[in-house]
Amino acid sequence: MGVPSEDDAVLIQKGKKPGEPHVITVNCPDKIGLGCDICRIILDFGLYITKGDVSTDGKWCYVVLWVVPHSSTIIVRWSSLKDQLLSVCPSCLVPFYLNQPSPRSSSSPIYLLTFCCLNQRGLLHDVTRVLCELELTIQRVKVTTTPDDRVLDLFFITDNLELLHTKKRQDETCEQLHSVLGDSCISCELQLAGPQYDSQQGSSSLSPIVAEELFRCELSEKETCSQALSRDLTKLEKSSVTVDNSLSPAHTLLQIQCVDHKGLLYDIMRTLKDCNIQIAYGRFSPISKGHRELDLFILQKDGKKIVDPEKQSALCSRLKVEMLHPLRVIIANRGPDTELLVANPVELSGKGRPQVFYDVTLALKTLGICIFSAETRRHSTVDREWEVYRFLLDDNCKFQFSNMVSKKSDCRQTEKNIDGLVGGVVGPTASKLRGIFSWIRYITWPYTLLITLCHIYYVLLNKVVHISHSRI
Repeated sequence: MGVPSEDDAVLIQKGKKPGEPHVITVNCPDKIGLGCDICRIILDFGLYITKGDVSTDGKWCYVVLWVVPHSSTIIVRWSSLKDQLLSVCPSCLVPFYLNQPSPRSSSSPIYLLTFCCLNQRGLLHDVTRVLCELELTIQRVKVTTTPDDRVLDLFFITDNLELLHTKKRQDETCEQLHSVLGDSCISCELQLAGPQYDSQQGSSSLSPIVAEELFRCELSEKETCSQALSRDLTKLEKSSVTVDNSLSPAHTLLQIQCVDHKGLLYDIMRTLKDCNIQIAYGRFSPISKGHRELDLFILQKDGKKIVDPEKQSALCSRLKVEMLHPLRVIIANRGPDTELLVANPVELSGKGRPQVFYDVTLALKTLGICIFSAETRRHSTVDREWEVYRFLLDDNCKFQFSNMVSKKSDCRQTEKNIDGLVGGVVGPTASKLRGIFSWIRYITWPYTLLITLCHIYYVLLNKVVHISHSRI
């Protein structure tokens, strides 16, 4: 069998009928973490993996994934998707060894997009949507509202197409923003980022109390023992991760059963990549009653099975934490103001989770919550780095924070508000939504606005937004 050409390393077969999955095939030399890189790109393009198969002999891998868009409104540029997938595939033309790091392409230049416009509800999400559609990746954000109700936005971006140095690409970006913002757009400029980007690289300056709440790995013993779990929360907690060395003489079988959520396969692959685990064979089963099952035959970096009980336990615990807590979301008081904080772990390679900023701004726009200021920073804890999104929320909009449930409210009233917000939603979606509400009420975070928090968390982790936003 001949070695496939570079272009044949990634093939995309579109569905024959509307709604049918598209099939992505990757056939290239193997490397540890390739599955993570592929899942990350697919998530970044707004696609959901319905099922998949992975196999490798240690030198060459073959990956087949069935994907569908998260939403019917998403426009997928399939040629760009193929180019992005090809960029993470090791070259077919040079010798490649698993213990040799893949050559890194030079980092893309950072550009500063500065624009000023009149403030309007949902502005930040509208801008973010345009940038995503143009395949511009947001690296950092700084958004402020002036006393005269104008918004000054600083977006530090990179271009997936590597064309932002051209006048045509810059003009296209500004024209798209003008077409969305209309007459409210006052100015729009694009230039290479200079010292401004370095000044945004600092730590997130979180208070110790907020940082401890945001980055804790699991519920405290008091929280897990003091109350009986709701039925929906019990379903979440029943997610299982097990290892078995009896079924294969050469591989460790890793079996995962858990509730599905947006980016689940990426979370699993990211964790395995950071732990230097190689997948020899894997199958991602289709979703069944809201759950996913994965069977992965894995090896350590040295090509051996995982036989040490402590290493097995550590891997299972880490995976379960990443599946149950892929994102950290809290709402805190910052003086007289209300602040929303969302954090996601950063890969050891330095890459953050795709689409988080897009999803948060979508949730806030859906709820009619105005954003007074926003910024993204990195925060380092003892064992890892996090990407932290901070949003200072504006009370002067149609969503009245004063009507929300405070931490001292009676639980019965909270449940009544929850049922009212779920409204006419029925079936598995309603059950999942109530489960998330129950979960967040149950862990009793010392902050207000629990229902806002639940909706944002739901939008972030829901596989596909099945539910009409007007009902929430």
